[in-house]
Amino acid sequence: MKNFLLLIILLLAFSGFGQEKEEVKVGLVLSGGGAKGLAHIGALKVIEEAGIKIDYIGGSSMGAIVGALYASGYTANQLDSIFHEINFNILIQDDIPRSSKTFYEKEDTEKYALTLPFNNFKIGFPSGLSKGQNIYNLISKLTLHLGDVRDFSKLPIPFFCIAADMETGEQVILESGSLAKAVSASGAIPSVFSPVNIDGKILTDGGVVNNYPVAELRKRGADIIIGVDVQDSLADREELKSVFEILTQINNFRTIAHMEENRALTDVYIKPNIKAFSVLSFEKGSAIIDSGEVAARNKLKELKLIGAQHKFETVSRIKIKPLDSINISSLSIKGNNSYPRAYILGKLNLKYDSKYTIADLYDGINKLSATGNFNTINYNIDTKADSYNLNLQLEESQNKTFLRLALHYDNLYKSGALINLTRKSSLVTNDVTSLDVILGDNFRYNFQYYIDKGYYWSFGVKSRYNSFNKGVPFDFVDANADVDGIGINKIEVDYQDYTNQLYIETQFQQVLSFGVGLEHKYLKVTSETLGDFSMTGNPNGTFEKSNYYSSFGYLKLDSFDNKYFPTKGVYFKGDFHLYLFSSDYNNDFNEFSIAKGAVGYVFSPFNKFTTKISSEAGFRIGQAGPNSLDFFLGGYGNDFINNFIPFYGYDFISISGDSYIKGTLELDYEIFRKNHISLSANFANVENDLYSSGNWLSTPEYTGYAIGYGLETFLGPMEVKYSYSPEIKQNEWFISFGFWF
Repeated sequence: MKNFLLLIILLLAFSGFGQEKEEVKVGLVLSGGGAKGLAHIGALKVIEEAGIKIDYIGGSSMGAIVGALYASGYTANQLDSIFHEINFNILIQDDIPRSSKTFYEKEDTEKYALTLPFNNFKIGFPSGLSKGQNIYNLISKLTLHLGDVRDFSKLPIPFFCIAADMETGEQVILESGSLAKAVSASGAIPSVFSPVNIDGKILTDGGVVNNYPVAELRKRGADIIIGVDVQDSLADREELKSVFEILTQINNFRTIAHMEENRALTDVYIKPNIKAFSVLSFEKGSAIIDSGEVAARNKLKELKLIGAQHKFETVSRIKIKPLDSINISSLSIKGNNSYPRAYILGKLNLKYDSKYTIADLYDGINKLSATGNFNTINYNIDTKADSYNLNLQLEESQNKTFLRLALHYDNLYKSGALINLTRKSSLVTNDVTSLDVILGDNFRYNFQYYIDKGYYWSFGVKSRYNSFNKGVPFDFVDANADVDGIGINKIEVDYQDYTNQLYIETQFQQVLSFGVGLEHKYLKVTSETLGDFSMTGNPNGTFEKSNYYSSFGYLKLDSFDNKYFPTKGVYFKGDFHLYLFSSDYNNDFNEFSIAKGAVGYVFSPFNKFTTKISSEAGFRIGQAGPNSLDFFLGGYGNDFINNFIPFYGYDFISISGDSYIKGTLELDYEIFRKNHISLSANFANVENDLYSSGNWLSTPEYTGYAIGYGLETFLGPMEVKYSYSPEIKQNEWFISFGFWF
């Protein structure tokens, strides 16, 4: 009966237009539904199979994203391939490749769990978990072949999408301008993505006001309308377990109420069974696409009736040729009120009238985004006779002050709560002032002022205070003291380090940094264990209380894709300190130098399996002096100060000497997403004058092995490691929760 009615509609459509119209116009409406919208791709496969040429597409939210790409010339199978290759976690969370960040930005994003605007000493909240920059980048990249098309009716398939005006609550029909920006606005799920500013209107998810714009499609002359509906039904109380699910339920009140009216305007209504999925179930994309195909196949007879009315010309007739490189002859920038053109050019690394690849362009956009100085970075490329013009539309962030928080626990510093205050543009446009205060078992602070000059020489000032209390071997504080009469070989020490640095550095391609500077360091090491044992030569248990003045230089190379759980990349750090002066508390100072370096290589020979090979070494140059700056090995962790070196199998600061060499092999397997099992082995030789004696080439004197479990969380890595050393026949448990700071 339904097929008969559809045939009558088709006949009436033809008779109404007489001989002037040769074929029926078919419209396609695609609803929003977050990840459930991937079902549109499966439905499109069957629509193509039925021989239907779509003449107009309208969509909201995820329906706008899929619809825009289909309207741009992609086939259903091409869309299937595209969406299978996308990492939606990166897409949604606005993750920026680590290689696009400066060293300062790397440290900044790998230390704080929560960042909040703090302007005028008032805590604010972001308008969304993500700015949506990666969504925009993806759509822009996939539609570059459209060139200068700004009228969506001029696309291979005419298209429009729906967004909601945040101020009026009214629907806004987007059918011209930047396709990537329009689609980003239509898909800006409230609380997940920040609203998008288009022509002075603040726009958000079109599904809020019109999740199934079938009536608008009718107005555009569609004779037959095919609709794919993936919006949620109302959930039971047992399913409403989170704030996001409650907000989704409230939003569905209106859309579901209007659905009966919308269905009446739809000739072929396709409703995939997506009950088992949520709007964020992107990891189940294959199953969702299949559900769309199954639902559409149930309507195959009706679809074939439509397809039989006209000759099908597949969308694949449009050959999409991705641009490998472009010759940019000019750059137009709008919206950069505070940041000069040279600053933006430096981040883009743009050179006119020379080879500039599309990969270079996206890397430059990521570098601009990584600064945090812009809410949105929109761009398009205009075609000229033999070159291109790059147009940037920037919206600068008005937030200049931030409150940042983090939590951490480890075996050395114990518990710590980090409170950070960051201020941008304090003295000059591109400076950053940052103060970390760590409260917990051991008080610490870190202060930094940094002027980012990009590839030119940047300037920085650092100040830190670091302290901890730990039971250590006696030679940590005094390797030459006579302690035979004391009857102890391990003591509790209070270690305090106060360091100030003034430095300049320059960076190359974000992964290589070279710097030089001056340093003042105050070290104080005391112990209540010894009290006033005069035989140690350290009255009141004070072993070190000196100021050191030095010059230093360093070279860093870091292409790891992740600091804590890398899967690829190379790491190198070389550091040289020349200690020139000291207040010399122990009267044993002579000018000396310390050189150290570390190199690491990470690769993934198999899927989810990572191998890391690393080696490091260090030595003192000059006469023997204070051993408080010797190398001390043991424990597990990151970002240790001075010359403390992690080493499996031994407790912190168990092995010491003025020179060392160490090798490490680590294997990591991601058993589940963000869940890691690791096996590690490290080997070392450590002693005074190691390289003079030639013992650095001998069989390793110290070895240690570890097995561990790690979990990636928004608070940082959660790790537990069991380690063992065969030399001392002892085991050590190491626990680390949260980002290291």
